[in-house]
Amino acid sequence: MKKETLIQIILGTIGGLVFAIGMTMCLLPEWNLFTQGVVVSIIGFIILLCIIPVYRKNHPRKPRGPINWGIVLTFIIGIVGSLIMGFGMSKVLVEGATKNDMLVGIVTGVVGLIICVLNYPVYSYIKNDKK
Repeated sequence: MKKETLIQIILGTIGGLVFAIGMTMCLLPEWNLFTQGVVVSIIGFIILLCIIPVYRKNHPRKPRGPINWGIVLTFIIGIVGSLIMGFGMSKVLVEGATKNDMLVGIVTGVVGLIICVLNYPVYSYIKNDKK
């Protein structure tokens, strides 16, 4: 393993942990550490940003080819599907949800999940259609 790869792994692990601890400090009102949590999160984010120069040093920029529209469409479908599924989950998980909210949330979540699952076959079809 290269020295730079080890540095990236260490920075990613430490930065991710510090960022997660800071977010936990912010989001748990019982701790009363919102301001300190913001500071800790910013420190974690800065540590994560330190990975960028190390990565760029080892991976020089390659010349870009044409845009692969199949991948672009796959990303768009994945984002839309996950947003729909997240909407459904939020309808179900809200405190005091009625039976109607539960039904709408479950149906919407399943539709979003189906969209996400069908993402790969759509990409395969587009990829094979170009050949």
